[in-house]
Amino acid sequence: MESWSSMGKWYADWKLKISSFNKNVRLFMLANVLIQIGMGVFMVMYNLYIKELGMPETINGKVISMTALASAIMLVPAGFLSDKFGRKWMIVGGAIFGGMTLFYRSVAVAETPIIYAAFLTGLFMAFVQVSGVPFLAENSKPAERVHMFSIHFALMTVANVIGSLLGGVIADVLEVLLALDAADAIRWALLTGATIFIIGLLPLFKLQNKPPELVQMKKTSVEAVEEEIEKVDSSFRRNIILIFHFSFASLLIGFGSGLVVPYLNLYFSNRFDASNAYIGLILSLGSAMTAVAMLIGPALVKKVGKVKALILFQMLSIPFLLLTAYTTSLLLASLGFLMRQALMNAGNPIQSAIAMEIVADKYKGLANSVNQTVFNIGWAAMGPVAAGLVIASGSYWGYAYAFTITAGLYVVSSTYYYFIFGRRNLSQE
Repeated sequence: MESWSSMGKWYADWKLKISSFNKNVRLFMLANVLIQIGMGVFMVMYNLYIKELGMPETINGKVISMTALASAIMLVPAGFLSDKFGRKWMIVGGAIFGGMTLFYRSVAVAETPIIYAAFLTGLFMAFVQVSGVPFLAENSKPAERVHMFSIHFALMTVANVIGSLLGGVIADVLEVLLALDAADAIRWALLTGATIFIIGLLPLFKLQNKPPELVQMKKTSVEAVEEEIEKVDSSFRRNIILIFHFSFASLLIGFGSGLVVPYLNLYFSNRFDASNAYIGLILSLGSAMTAVAMLIGPALVKKVGKVKALILFQMLSIPFLLLTAYTTSLLLASLGFLMRQALMNAGNPIQSAIAMEIVADKYKGLANSVNQTVFNIGWAAMGPVAAGLVIASGSYWGYAYAFTITAGLYVVSSTYYYFIFGRRNLSQE
């Protein structure tokens, strides 16, 4: 009975938190859920669509590379534009043109248009990607940001899983019930995903560029002091140094993730001969556990503070990473993967909250874009290294070496983060 009572209290607390967010935040979260469901359909179904069109596997690689390349090119300029012209129209404009590219990609059947359209998707979605976190930060008080980012990231994760499952269900149902061929069935699934994405634009048009409630609220003496600190500390040099420190820690995490995350499905397949169904199930469970862990994060922040909570999550993930590296048991490997996935990703909302608190408003877009760019660079750079280790050392030692290097990079990143940010007094601490 006591556990049910504590669960009820936890649920009521979260419900109260969500209802306390201002209208901009609630509208943005609703829009993002629909957009992420649409993107989830594409993430799972598009490579199958290319395969059903009879194109070689290399086209899938080109599509992924072009989307990532476009994002890398556009993230920093998009951050500058977002800081200069306001978040709302960067998000709305990026989402409108991004949605149009999804419709085009759903019906394109030739190699060149498919690759160019993938590049444009990456380009336009960079504006949405880079403006979202600063927009949420500007529409909230420092004290509520950990809860807000935790809910936001958890909703995005769940919406992505829903989209992934929805795409497969729609394609299978159409193929069986309407006797469509596989390519046509997947095309209709993609068009459904693009339509859900476009519906997500409706709440975005209702956003206000100025925070609707925060602007009108009477400032308390504490808020007035915070605002004064913000004015004093908004120099270009200070903020660039802070952005460098954040970005260096992110680069190390990006290097580590790039060695492990893109190859997890191959790890389960090569080392354990796991079936596709099992791999799909375990990756979906990983997403579900990540969402739960993100919602638990604020409780740890309350006890130990933001920086220590972030470092604790990262350090606690390392034993599970090493378990995955060296075990020969599929059950233990699955447990290790699920716990590492949940713990490592639970820190993401906390990291966003810290960054958005100590960087001045006019540099928030730049901070978020640089952070994401260096993470993507780290991720992209280590792909060939991980593949090389597995080819050179086989499916046991190759993955063992890759996962061990990742554990080392996580330790270095967490240590660096603690020495740079561990002694700062953040809000509510």
